[in-house]
Amino acid sequence: MANNTSNQFDEQIKKCRDIYQKKTHDYGTSWRVLRPKSLTDQLFIKAQRIQTLEEKQTQMVEDNIEGEFIGLVNYAIMGLIQMELKENAPLELPETEAISLYDKHAKEIKDLMMAKNHDYGEAWRNMRVSSFTDLILMKLLRIKQIEDNQGKTLISEGIDAGYRDIVNYSIFALIKLNEL
Repeated sequence: MANNTSNQFDEQIKKCRDIYQKKTHDYGTSWRVLRPKSLTDQLFIKAQRIQTLEEKQTQMVEDNIEGEFIGLVNYAIMGLIQMELKENAPLELPETEAISLYDKHAKEIKDLMMAKNHDYGEAWRNMRVSSFTDLILMKLLRIKQIEDNQGKTLISEGIDAGYRDIVNYSIFALIKLNEL
């Protein structure tokens, strides 16, 4: 099953990357103007919308849940890129650099997912999509607290680990949604 998970991850991250690449072509890296807290808030808004749609089971705006999970993947990777770049890095990155940074983080996230997936025995396959949504919201509340503490933690992983988990939970949700 792990090989299938690897292929399914690749399939979903490819969809996310394709949208990221097209939006980078259209808008450049305008997202670079967002401060870390703003990126976290954008992620929170998307996750909150997913949870609301799951609860109400109706929607008034056409953007579907799958698109919101794709947005979570892409904004979390943008957050990781922002954390990596130096303060004096230009706001506008060349498209090739923006894609290269995305690919680097996507690979690191997949490697983490495969290691955790091995240790947890693919437990995520028995979870509900709504549980991924709740876990993402919990991670975002933790990230907000860490940001409010100026990034200092006593025992917990940092913001970057939260962003990586958000990507993996979102990819798992996308896989499950595509299996329905």
